[in-house]
Amino acid sequence: MSEPITDIRVLLVDDQELVRSGLRRILRRKDGFEVVGECSDGSEVPAAVAAYAPDVVVMDLRMRTVDGIEATRRLVAQADAPPVLALTTFDDDELLSGVLRAGAAGFLLKDSPAEELIRGVRAVATGNALLDPAVTGRVLATYRSSTEPAAELVDDEALSARELDVLRLIGRGLSNGEIADELVISEVTVKSHVGRIFTKLDLRDRAAAIVYAFDRGIVTPR
Repeated sequence: MSEPITDIRVLLVDDQELVRSGLRRILRRKDGFEVVGECSDGSEVPAAVAAYAPDVVVMDLRMRTVDGIEATRRLVAQADAPPVLALTTFDDDELLSGVLRAGAAGFLLKDSPAEELIRGVRAVATGNALLDPAVTGRVLATYRSSTEPAAELVDDEALSARELDVLRLIGRGLSNGEIADELVISEVTVKSHVGRIFTKLDLRDRAAAIVYAFDRGIVTPR
């Protein structure tokens, strides 16, 4: 299994200074994080990303001028945009579904343990997705009900058996290294499978792959 990357540059976006202070205490330099900038509103995100070049944006969803959903949508439309990990204090399925549609790489509730936040930031920084298991099933149900109906199933035709295995494990939230261990193949081979899955199914990222896997019944909420 590959080692987690270090020195992850993080941009914090939250309209409450107290919350940002708490996030700074969790995402410490000694644990391999560097908080390079902070924003108090989504409208400040483009300039901050240009100035600080973060690896991950930790984004609050409810802000006064530009909320986290719109800020995420604007950000991911840019070339080479950093991934967004959304945080919210509200167990609001529609809100979390909205940020998933906007292109976030993952979401967590703010009452999640500190260790889960650390794992989430590391996950999205390395190209993985992180969907809070406490609400994922309901959020994806909301996501499906508010998007276009899914196309006809193409899994058996488009994907090889091994690619389907990889997609199933992506849907369970495993990283490339964990998938390699599970299937007893190299991580390079996993990366190759993931790339072909994204191409064949026209998926943007791992979060979209997770939605696809749940949507088609390849993975079901535990």
